Amino acid sequence: MSEIVRTRAVIDGVVQGVWFRASTQREANALGLAGWVRNLPDGRVEAVFEGAAPAVAKMLDWCRKGPDRAIVTSVETTDETVEGLSGFLVK
Repeated sequence: MSEIVRTRAVIDGVVQGVWFRASTQREANALGLAGWVRNLPDGRVEAVFEGAAPAVAKMLDWCRKGPDRAIVTSVETTDETVEGLSGFLVK
């Protein structure tokens, strides 16, 4: 069984108004991840992903591209302590 990890990602670029949050939720659910995603007041998107390390890595790779209309310029990640979240929410 894979190690369970938690990573916070802050995504910058053209990431609001392009279905980034809804697409992130769909991708996270498909990968079996828990966590949440939200818009930040400065135009970035913040997300927390908890789950198997390979699935979190795939999710972070997806975030570097985003949905079709997004233009991602950077993704900052921070590893955090697992909290045991369930489900994936759009905040």
